[in-house]
Amino acid sequence: MNRENLKIWCNNPFSPTQKKDRDFLIKAVGENRLMLFEPAENGRRGESADFLRQADVAFGTPDAEAVVRAENLSWVHLNSAGYAAFDNDAVRAHLSNKKAILTNSSTVYSEPCAQHLSAMILSLARSLPAALDIQRTSRTWETRYLRARARTLNEQIGLIFGFGTIGRRLAELLAPFGIKMIGVRRKISGDESIRVITNDSADEFLPRADHVVNILPENPETKGFFDAARLSRLKSTACFYNIGRGATVELDALRTLLENGKIAAAYLDVTSPEPLPPDDPLWRTKNCYITPHVAGGANDEKQRQVGHFLENLRRFTSGEPLLDRIV
Repeated sequence: MNRENLKIWCNNPFSPTQKKDRDFLIKAVGENRLMLFEPAENGRRGESADFLRQADVAFGTPDAEAVVRAENLSWVHLNSAGYAAFDNDAVRAHLSNKKAILTNSSTVYSEPCAQHLSAMILSLARSLPAALDIQRTSRTWETRYLRARARTLNEQIGLIFGFGTIGRRLAELLAPFGIKMIGVRRKISGDESIRVITNDSADEFLPRADHVVNILPENPETKGFFDAARLSRLKSTACFYNIGRGATVELDALRTLLENGKIAAAYLDVTSPEPLPPDDPLWRTKNCYITPHVAGGANDEKQRQVGHFLENLRRFTSGEPLLDRIV
């Protein structure tokens, strides 16, 4: 295809405070034709659907079925790290058959997500949430209690399920603390920076892990991956973390294990459903710490999204390999 004067469909949202980023995108695409739509306009109907069918490139959150129907599309760039709607055999096969490329924005979120995880891992190791609970309630001087709970990370074992760009950065950030990180993924590429094992052999490592980090995407294979049987393999001093997708964890089973002291703590940035209802018992579960899907957030998030797309656009027009390619 001619990679000049591209038609670019975009429903990446820009808030009023992100006008600078929006204007930068408009200017940076140059002679290419850019059509901006609201986030709710995902290419299924109206002018958004008409232009998506004509477009060469899509940037944002297009509907997967609409993408399949858009025969002219040569490249789809998602503004998220997640790609659940596209992660099925039918969509992958369609994109492969028409030689269309699918990329996501994992690179945008690797640093904030890795730092978010590092903060929680370190804070749990040093009993900071427990100290905050005491400050907010009894305000007693619990020196012995907190010192006895505190741990160092040296020689502890961490498992990272869904080892990719976020996992690699997390391993780098935690390396100075002497923790032994092991990645878990479907296929081992051989160029990983730490030891990596496959999903098939991961269960035998669970009883030895001090930290289990879940960055799994949501797809038919991962839904309910951390069920009662798998979570029960963790030792009572282990901590569980989820910044992947809420549907990959059976939350009732996790809550039961926490309540019975079978797992030391859990940190959840994602849940199922989202938002987590205010009356959900997880909010009150002991040693369960929840943040509302903010691990990937940063004050320059939109700038980083746009910059990542534009770098891939440069690569696309020049025929270079694209970053964060999925298909």
